[in-house]
Amino acid sequence: MPDPTPDSTFFLPVRVYYQDTDAGGVVYHSTYLDFMERARYEWLRELGFDIHSLVQIHKSIFMIRSLNIEYFKPALLDDLLHVTVQVTAVGRSRLTLSQQVSRDQTVLAGATVNAVCVGADTLKPVSVPAPLRHKLGKFL
Repeated sequence: MPDPTPDSTFFLPVRVYYQDTDAGGVVYHSTYLDFMERARYEWLRELGFDIHSLVQIHKSIFMIRSLNIEYFKPALLDDLLHVTVQVTAVGRSRLTLSQQVSRDQTVLAGATVNAVCVGADTLKPVSVPAPLRHKLGKFL
């Protein structure tokens, strides 16, 4: 995973709850995807593109086309995690994001996420909305 720079990376703190873990207090592997989804949602919100504005104003949504995740160390019950989102590429209708889940300075999991922008009504690929593309330009 690339080393993110502080000015281009979004950070979301996430606390591990009992529901996120197995009987031994270890976070389920699929829960990391939930943490990353939450971070992407909040990242878009911080950029001014919450789900309602994407659908109502820009008539588009993002869907995950593919992702590759690696697990390095387990997260545990009551850990305070930091989930990051970093833009690595912007195509006509595609965003490639790098995401990490860390505890303190230790990376627990990392993923490359390819999201595609689709029409809210058609679910077919459309261009990333120009205002969002403009904001993302500062991250590349």
